[in-house]
Amino acid sequence: QVQLVESGGGLVQPGGSLRLSCVASGNIFRLYDLNWYRQAPGTQRELVATITSGGTTNYADSVKGRFTISRDNAKNTVYLQMNSLKPEDTAVSYCNGRRLPSTIWGQGTQVTVSS
Repeated sequence: QVQLVESGGGLVQPGGSLRLSCVASGNIFRLYDLNWYRQAPGTQRELVATITSGGTTNYADSVKGRFTISRDNAKNTVYLQMNSLKPEDTAVSYCNGRRLPSTIWGQGTQVTVSS
């Protein structure tokens, strides 16, 4: 069974950068589509970025051009590079793995963008 653990969150000034990492256990990681979601207080959880098992990427319009999702199957890791961060990016970020009908969530990591 695949399990996910996020890291790399923290406090950063507007315009700064962070890289989130999500490390998976299990031996079928390469077969999963991987996603980053985020949820700010009082809001619905939103999909930020996707990378499929084949390497195809998609991004929410709000982060397009600023964020990059990537994966390293040899390391069982998915990354989210976040540049030009804005206060509205403040949220708990969650790693998600999907191989329908299965969906697995990490525990979340806090990203705070503030001066």
